[in-house]
Amino acid sequence: MAEAVVELLERAARREVPLEELRALRLAVQAVPPAALRARLSDDHLGALFALLSVNDREQVSACVSILERLLQALDPVYVIQNLREELQKGLFHPDDSVKILTISQVGRIVENSDAVTEILNSPELLRQIINCIGGEKIAVAKEAIKSLSRIGQTQDGLEALFVSNLLSDLKNVMATNDIVRYRVYELIVEISSVSADSLNYCANSGLISELIGELTGDDVLVRATCIEMVTSLAHTPHGRQYLAQQGIIDKISNIIVGAESDPFSGFYLPGFVKFFGNLAVVDSPQQICERYPVFMEKVFEMAESHDPTMIGVAVDTLGILGSNVEGKQVLQKTRSRFQSLLNRIGHQAKNAPTELRLRCLDAISSLLYLPPEQQTEDLLRMTESWFTSLSSQPLELFRSISTQPFPDLHCGALRVFTAIANQPWAQKLMLDTPGFVEYVVDRSVEPDKASKDAKYELVKALVNSKTIAEIFGNQYYLRLRAYLREGPYYVKAVSTTAVEGAE
Repeated sequence: MAEAVVELLERAARREVPLEELRALRLAVQAVPPAALRARLSDDHLGALFALLSVNDREQVSACVSILERLLQALDPVYVIQNLREELQKGLFHPDDSVKILTISQVGRIVENSDAVTEILNSPELLRQIINCIGGEKIAVAKEAIKSLSRIGQTQDGLEALFVSNLLSDLKNVMATNDIVRYRVYELIVEISSVSADSLNYCANSGLISELIGELTGDDVLVRATCIEMVTSLAHTPHGRQYLAQQGIIDKISNIIVGAESDPFSGFYLPGFVKFFGNLAVVDSPQQICERYPVFMEKVFEMAESHDPTMIGVAVDTLGILGSNVEGKQVLQKTRSRFQSLLNRIGHQAKNAPTELRLRCLDAISSLLYLPPEQQTEDLLRMTESWFTSLSSQPLELFRSISTQPFPDLHCGALRVFTAIANQPWAQKLMLDTPGFVEYVVDRSVEPDKASKDAKYELVKALVNSKTIAEIFGNQYYLRLRAYLREGPYYVKAVSTTAVEGAE
């Protein structure tokens, strides 16, 4: 097979390969191991294939791109940049986006190699054109350019090249293309900033983070909505949060939420601002964030109590995030009756709202009710039990009724609620005392698809792995659950049939 590939490549080098043979070559190179390809390839072969890209024949270009993808992957990145620099440069100017993506992805490979990255950093023209690709019409080209530049920004020399050279001017120039391209550059800046405190300093000194923050706190409500997502990404890292706090950005976001009361257009950006604090609370300290920024909790409750499905959805998601750890649960518990009545509202939405909101409610309920075994103190178990009973007059029946509906997503969402409480003794007693519930758990016939079978299996696993299950459920049910677990999620009981002579 390798010989056949080389023969075709030799013909390609002489420009003697018709389209049919290029198609054959595309299939052949996929079947040859990379080591065999590497041993036979020459500069002429690769140069010829790059030359074949210059024709105005889309199918030929497509075939050559597929072949080159495979061949270049087989080569050492140092070899690629040292021997094919000119071809890569031309590829970035090619009118066909697939050629640009091929070229940029190769640059991405090169910059991940410590020996090859220096070659790229010494090719400012190549980097300049990749920066220009951020401004391309096709999002796929821009995404590949952002990915490669982000990789370059993960080294000290790369940071110097991007932010302490003329390339910074190129970045700022491409930002001026339009709003969409400007946000792509911000996306790149946030990705690089998230790597380390050092990379954040380079980005901050470039002035681009200040520009992003300026747009976040400016008057354009649609721009705010876009920028808050990027600032939220920056807040996922400790050094990012520290920067935002030091610059007073978190306080500004809190003040904008306060001012949203009188802004008729706040619906555009408020969900993003509330999500920002929700994420901040989880990665930082829920108690500290909620105490320092009380407007956040108040706004979440207001949104959850509103009649706007969009606002309710964001509030429910945020409560689920906030209550995903014990400290967050305790913050919510301090609001006492207000949160209890809100749980009743969420339980009502889980039953009656449009499907998407029902799913979000089920996921939030699962997050709020789950307690890891090592954190199951008497107080916390009493708390989750009281939360569960606040959801509905008959909460177990509520989720069981949802789990029997012919909608796989809802079915699995309800099973996840059962799984969340399955390791808590009060829930196990409730399950045992509910007629037919344990039979439902071990009944495989009610799970119509793979996702449902997997979700049921997770429920059974959570029950079996609990230390209290054998004592509470008793030996008969415990052994049935263990058998279910042992047999796996997709077990089908064999049914024996007897052939009867003369039967149809």
